Amino acid sequence: MTRRIVRIAPWQAGKVAAVLYFIMGIVLAGVMALSIIFAPPNPAPGEGPPGWGFVIAMPFLYALAGIVFVPAACWLYNLVAGWVGGIEITVEDGRES
Repeated sequence: MTRRIVRIAPWQAGKVAAVLYFIMGIVLAGVMALSIIFAPPNPAPGEGPPGWGFVIAMPFLYALAGIVFVPAACWLYNLVAGWVGGIEITVEDGRES
C-alpha cells in the first residue's frame, strides 16, 4: 500500500533530532577525548587536538544544531510537499498470515 508523507511536525522532529544528536555527540566526544589523551604533546600554539572544553561542549552543540536545523528543514519540506505532493512510501501490514 502506498502512503504519502505530506507534513512533518517541525518542533517534534526537532526535539527527537536534538536527543539523537546529543547521543551521537557524546559518542564522538568520547572518541575526541581519546585523541586528546593519546596525542603527542605539541608545543606550537594553535596546533594539536582541541581542548577539553570543546569535548564537553560537543554534545550540546550537536543538540543545538538538531533543534535549530531539523525544524527548519521540516518547515521547508512541508512547504515543498504542498507544491509537489510529498514523498511516497510503500508500507505493508506487519501481521503474518
